[in-house]
Amino acid sequence: MCAQPFKFNLLVMQKLFLSCLFGMNFFGASAAPAPAKQEFFAIRVYQLKSARQEARVDSFLQGVLLPSLHRQKITGIGVFKPVGNDTAAVRRIYVFIPFRSLEQYDEVMGMQPSIAGTYDDAPYARIETILLKAFPDMPAHAAPWSGQAYSPDRIYELRSYEGPTESYFANKVQMFNKGGEITLFDKLGFHAVFYASVISGAHMPNLMYMTSFENMASHDDHWKTFGADPTWKELSADPQYQHNVSHIDIVLLHAASYSEL
Repeated sequence: MCAQPFKFNLLVMQKLFLSCLFGMNFFGASAAPAPAKQEFFAIRVYQLKSARQEARVDSFLQGVLLPSLHRQKITGIGVFKPVGNDTAAVRRIYVFIPFRSLEQYDEVMGMQPSIAGTYDDAPYARIETILLKAFPDMPAHAAPWSGQAYSPDRIYELRSYEGPTESYFANKVQMFNKGGEITLFDKLGFHAVFYASVISGAHMPNLMYMTSFENMASHDDHWKTFGADPTWKELSADPQYQHNVSHIDIVLLHAASYSEL
């Protein structure tokens, strides 16, 4: 008399086990896939006063920091310099580092070596660190030119959009995701590296994103096409998305020869 109930319970347990293992609902329709986990990014900006400081930081990044990060399973590291960096009064190097979580960021960055220097012979003027969280519609960074030869003509465009208030900022983030701005960039071939909200930085509330192009002519052509696109005209005229950007910073960059992006 007890064999049949026991057999039924065993069948239920088997279904529950398979449901957990494969993410399927064996009692009805398939379970909805879990949303992709969003990465976190750190952008370190080295401010430099001279070509000598630039060379010292380059040597440190290529020979010390990147190998150290690789040993901790961090890859996809980008190193970039502004167009015209060699003639600028204040030179800069931008280092993009992706992380799976804030816990990984805390663990990894707390163990990194620093550049040797003295108070009267410092290797840089200042370091700024910006911490970001990837947008849900692009939860992980990309390496658009992976497998292709390095090109010094390639352009990377880093943009920062500040919002007048936190609610306007959230509205602009929504415009990128649910509004379809990311989808439009993808359709027009902007070769995005990331889109993300800044969660710690000097210009909050703001978002940042990076797109890339074969050269400056390609960059200009893409933005001309974007501005004339009917989808963008409709989206930018939508009443719900008005006045959500109060300031824009744009930096055009070249990748360093040892950059992984």
